[in-house]
Amino acid sequence: MRLTQVQCGYLPLVDCAPLIIAKELKFAAQEGLDLTLVKQPSWSALRDMLALGHIDFAHMLAPMPVAMSLGLGAMPSRIDALMVLSINGTVTGVSAELDQKMRACGWVNQFNTPRETSKALFAAAPQVLRIGVPFPFSMHRMLLETWLSQDPEFSPDRIKIVTIPPAKMAEAVKNGALDMFCVGEPWGTVAVQQSGATLVLPGASIWEFAPEKVLGARHNWAEQNPKQCHAMIRAIYKATNWLERPENTALAVEILARSQHLDLPDHAIDPALSRQIVTKSGEPPKQVDQFLSFHKSAANFPWRSQASWISDRLAKWHGLERDAARITARASFRSDIYREALSPLGVDMPKTSEKVEGTMAAPTMVASTLGEMILGPDRFFNGAVFDSGMSRAPKW
Repeated sequence: MRLTQVQCGYLPLVDCAPLIIAKELKFAAQEGLDLTLVKQPSWSALRDMLALGHIDFAHMLAPMPVAMSLGLGAMPSRIDALMVLSINGTVTGVSAELDQKMRACGWVNQFNTPRETSKALFAAAPQVLRIGVPFPFSMHRMLLETWLSQDPEFSPDRIKIVTIPPAKMAEAVKNGALDMFCVGEPWGTVAVQQSGATLVLPGASIWEFAPEKVLGARHNWAEQNPKQCHAMIRAIYKATNWLERPENTALAVEILARSQHLDLPDHAIDPALSRQIVTKSGEPPKQVDQFLSFHKSAANFPWRSQASWISDRLAKWHGLERDAARITARASFRSDIYREALSPLGVDMPKTSEKVEGTMAAPTMVASTLGEMILGPDRFFNGAVFDSGMSRAPKW
């Protein structure tokens, strides 16, 4: 079979695993694709490569296609999110100095207590808390602000958001440029190992089912190349299914650690995949079952309600009209293409493309194309519910 060449940009993070596994285990080749992975140094570099047509697909922060489609940032372009690559996987950490001050306030790091942690954070923090995130349009920033804004001591002038490439986060903490950070693995673990940072909260403790990375493509290119898009979705779907099985974790770590992929030691990569997170050097790991997901609970489905949640945050930050932003956002999460790609395989999918976010406290049976399927849990830490069909925005 003659293979079709496609290129996909990515950043060296654990959650690029579906792309690497799709290539290395030949899932892409099985679907007729000669997949070349193109490592990028930053999210802005990846954004520009995709917008300018130098790559066909991209491993993207979930808010990036929405932001670019809304005309935000340096390289506005209509971008489609063809599928979700990963759920959760981010960590929030603090410097060694801030960790000591928080503990002096009586805080105990259980790694799953958002309210207690923000209370200790504002009690111990300097007047302006310098927080590193990898990109302005990121779930990292959205989760941070959703969390911190609920604390009674929060005010916008108490925090300063600083953009730092993921691989530079540990160095920024070590040299005193940051008090706090939110980043994807393995760079939280690297910050613990190299800068004495302490991880205080996983992203899953803020929102249990946050879309972290998506597969992006230029809208016009996707419309003109449906076969390549369908093949890529099927290859990655098979890779995420493989990754979700615990018996494959050791091999996945070995493949990711290779120099052409992440070029990091096994002990920096394993925590996210095994969900055993070391929050402080010298302490035993903490088990976080919802830490990172690739496949279960329809993890790959591009929910348009999640696109609306993202666009509401962007509309608030940039003074956009909310309902118009939602229309653009929903159009960028291509559940229609996802269904077209996987229906021939008999894959069970949600019956609708939107849901009320934050209502499932436990795994829940819902209607699906083949009868019923299990979704959730998907709660927000503060009990909020987001219904994109509401006539007015929910209170946060």
